[in-house]
Amino acid sequence: MTFSSVVFLFMFFPITFLLYAVIPNKTARNIILVAASLVFYAFGEPVAVMIMLASIILNYFCGRLAAGEKYAKLAVLLAVLVNIGLLIAYKYTGFFATVIHDVTGLSIPVPHIRLPIGISFFTFQGLSYVIDVYRDKKLVQKNVFYVLLYIAFFPQLIAGPIVRYADIAKQIEEREFDADRVSRGLCRFAFGLGKKVLIANQMGFVADKVFSFAPGDVGMAASWIGAVCYTLQIFFDFSGYSDMAIGLGCIFGFDFKENFNYPFVAGSIREFWHRWHISLSGWFKEYVYIPLGGSAHGRFRTTLNMMLVFFLSGFWHGANFTFIVWGLIHGLCQMFEVYRIIPTKKKWFKPIGHIYTMLVVVLAFVIFRADSLSQGFTLIGNMFTGASGVPAVNVQIYACMTGLFLLTLFFALLLSTPVFRVIRGKVEETKHAAAYNYVAYTGSLVILALSILALLSSKYNPFIYFRF
Repeated sequence: MTFSSVVFLFMFFPITFLLYAVIPNKTARNIILVAASLVFYAFGEPVAVMIMLASIILNYFCGRLAAGEKYAKLAVLLAVLVNIGLLIAYKYTGFFATVIHDVTGLSIPVPHIRLPIGISFFTFQGLSYVIDVYRDKKLVQKNVFYVLLYIAFFPQLIAGPIVRYADIAKQIEEREFDADRVSRGLCRFAFGLGKKVLIANQMGFVADKVFSFAPGDVGMAASWIGAVCYTLQIFFDFSGYSDMAIGLGCIFGFDFKENFNYPFVAGSIREFWHRWHISLSGWFKEYVYIPLGGSAHGRFRTTLNMMLVFFLSGFWHGANFTFIVWGLIHGLCQMFEVYRIIPTKKKWFKPIGHIYTMLVVVLAFVIFRADSLSQGFTLIGNMFTGASGVPAVNVQIYACMTGLFLLTLFFALLLSTPVFRVIRGKVEETKHAAAYNYVAYTGSLVILALSILALLSSKYNPFIYFRF
């Protein structure tokens, strides 16, 4: 466990919470949250704090201009150019230099630029603020401190969910802080931490083992194991972080929208994207797909818009062709569903819709996780060709499937469905609702204790989306 993790768990949050609790003044509380957010970001990115602050100040002034009439369009254009330019400079410069070198043979030096953590999130959030102000002048915030808190608020700063300013504008100025919110927030935080530490890390250990070998050495069964484990890892890793962010936000009086809604129960890829990383898919729909015309200008434009959105969605995740192909796979499947080439609306297709969806999701995540397209497609080939691989490699992978792993896999599959939400809904309709809450809070304490023990006894394993 790293020093920063120890500080956060045992010092950062308790100190922030105590200061927030004992000081009732709302302005002072906002100052506490901003200061805590800057300290939090400085744990891993002390230099990048200045980059984030410069981005926030720029978006604040662009928002002020966007609320006017004379320079509104210019302000939006400037915000787009600077925010997207910032992403390109830090995230994609090396990628483009490599591509140009490979295509033309020109000796272009490939810069090695350290990527500021969470840059993809805080630039998108700042950009959405400027665009929303341009669309609705009443949203403009004249207090730069409020814009700073909106973008830099530590629970969602480095891995989302991406929050629109309109959703929390009132909460920045006036919000509740009481025992009920604190208990609900802590419960949600503990549950998210458990999803990350107890499930995602266990799945990730096996997935990393599979992807560490040359793909031709991995057998058919072992390839499937790696694919399924990574799919579960990334879901519980990212949804776990989202739960933690929503829980911490709840504690301090903020209500963030859900970022995941049981995506693995989807019966189509379109439904999957209504349930997976909801804040990102909503962002691209609101600020890219609809401005391009959406589906209002014929089949060709609709197809072009859809594929562009998924290309950008894949590219947003990282400077690698694996991410682009992952996005295009999902875009193609959505296109086929929209045009009924894949008949997801037909009654006879519905029984196999879930199988089709999960097959696409799992295979696409193999490409997403792979270091190269070659590795990804070779592993997918192994999954369907009965590849035998190298016996010694397969044995090492099978050895990871301990009793603890199988127990974790059971809970991972169970928690991928809304079974507990259904149970809670039924219990809340009876006289046993209070008892259920006590069980939930007790369970969250057990999960928190087990998570801390797991962190102390294992190597640090950062959240996957920290690198995006």
